[in-house]
Amino acid sequence: MSKKYALLKQSETIEFVEMPASHMYQLAALNQRLHKEVSKLTASSVPALPSFIAEFDNLEIVHPDYKLHNGLEYINRLEQTFASIQEKEYPLVSLLTEIRALQAQLEQWYEDEEEFA
Repeated sequence: MSKKYALLKQSETIEFVEMPASHMYQLAALNQRLHKEVSKLTASSVPALPSFIAEFDNLEIVHPDYKLHNGLEYINRLEQTFASIQEKEYPLVSLLTEIRALQAQLEQWYEDEEEFA
């Protein structure tokens, strides 16, 4: 199956995330939605989010300080981060629902990949 690669940037840190090509748009849209909504959170510890900078069809990382992250692992970390927020005002469940929907789709995609490998 084809894959795409996202470049995410947070402050001076960049991160590369590998996603199924069929799900890259969802990662970009989720990132945009989270950025739009995170400022509405009233919890005392709101996570900083990376910005979605670019996507690539091919990627070769040549610098040893940078690693390629699996898309499901990235989404799992994102879900854990948002699940730990102690929010009282904003309906955080709506953001978690979006994160978990992509998480479930990726879990299914990776299961199917293993099955057909």
